[in-house]
Order: sequence, then C-alpha cells, then structure tokens
Amino acid sequence: MSPLADHFGDHLKELRRRVSIAFAAVVLCSLIAYFFSRPLSRFLVVPLFQASPDLSSLVYTNLTEAFVSYLKISVLVGLTAAFPVMLYEAWAFVSPGLHKHEKKVALAVVFWATLLFGFGVCFAYFVIMPQALGFLMSFAGEGLQALPKLDSYLTFVIRSSLAFGLSFEIPFLMVAAGKTGLVPWGYFSRQRRYFYLAIVVLAFLLAAGDVVSTLLLALPLFVLYETGILVMRIFIRKADGAGQKAKE
Repeated sequence: MSPLADHFGDHLKELRRRVSIAFAAVVLCSLIAYFFSRPLSRFLVVPLFQASPDLSSLVYTNLTEAFVSYLKISVLVGLTAAFPVMLYEAWAFVSPGLHKHEKKVALAVVFWATLLFGFGVCFAYFVIMPQALGFLMSFAGEGLQALPKLDSYLTFVIRSSLAFGLSFEIPFLMVAAGKTGLVPWGYFSRQRRYFYLAIVVLAFLLAAGDVVSTLLLALPLFVLYETGILVMRIFIRKADGAGQKAKE
C-alpha cells in the first residue's frame, strides 16, 4: 500500500474515532436527560402556564405522543449538552494541521460558540417565550378555548430555543469572517438588504410558516446582524488602523 493511502487511512481512522466520541457523548447525554424528561417537560411548560394561568395541563391525542415527546426532549437536550464535546472533537481532528496560534484561535471559537449558543437558548426561554406565549394565548376567551398539545408545544419551545441559540452566533461568525480576511469589513453593511431578506426567509422556515413566530424570530436576528456590523467596525477597523501605524 502506498504512503499516500496509508496517510489517508490514518486520517479516516482518526475521523471515525472523533465522530464516535461525539456520537457517544450525544447518546450518553440523551440517556441521562431521558431520566429527567418529566421534570424537563414541567420546566418547559412553565412559561405557558404563566402566560395563561387558567390553563392547568396539556393534552395528547395519540397514545405514543407523550413517550415520543419525552424522547424528543431527551435527544435535543443531549445534543445541546454534548455541543461543546462535538466542537472539541472537530477541533481535535483539525488541530494537528494547524499552527500554534491557529490552535489558540480554534479553542477560542469552541469557547465563544458554546457560550453564545447558551446565551441564545436562555434568551429565547426567559425573554422571548413569555412574550410570544402571552400574545398567542391572548386569543383564548369566551367561545374559544386553548388546548395546547404536548408534542406541538414542546416542539415549538425547543425549535425556537435552538433557533435563537444558533442565531446568537451571528455576530461572532461575522467578526470571524472579517478577522480571517474572508470578507472585507464593510461587506455586510453593503449587502445588508440581501441578508435581511435571507433572515426573513430563514425565520419563516424555522417558524414553520407562522407569521407571528417569524416576526418574533426575525426582529432579534436583525438586531444581532447590526450588532455584528458594529463590532466589526470597532475591532477590525481598530486593528487595521493599528497595523497601518505599525507599517508607518
């Protein structure tokens, strides 16, 4: 066998090992989460009961719906809990080919990406969800009773939380793209209208076509996008100015 084939085989084995570790972390975290699926579900329905004090319980109309809902919660919580492990394994796979300063940057990426993801999930649950549920449940009244289904509600909460978790990484990704030279610092300002359109389409897809949920998701995304532009102007232009002075 040629040295090139041996080298490729070693990389393939390393990739398989890293993927296996990440997968094992997801499975382990999901199994642990399943044992707490009932308390987790009770925690997730708190904003709904606060938004509608007259509502005391959720319903399920399919015999397997409750089990599937708890399983879905467990898997999604497992993915969230194992997120740092997956990022680390991805970094560990590419780190042998990186320079020392690039390894430090990669570790910073893992740290900040995880932190921002957690902030996004918390922001969705503690800030956005009470407002959204309060508005949506306000339509219930005389002649109109709200009977939220367990699976539909949990899917709404988890999908929204994950969407905000990923969305909170927008400013970081924009700055990273600028710092690495992938795009010039003024690119996102000039292409703002196209990215706004993309944000609306993305929010619409994530909200499964619900107009209210689309607005509740799109508006914070606009703010995050503008935050990314502001941070790029502050840090990247400052770095460019410092580099120019050093040359002079």
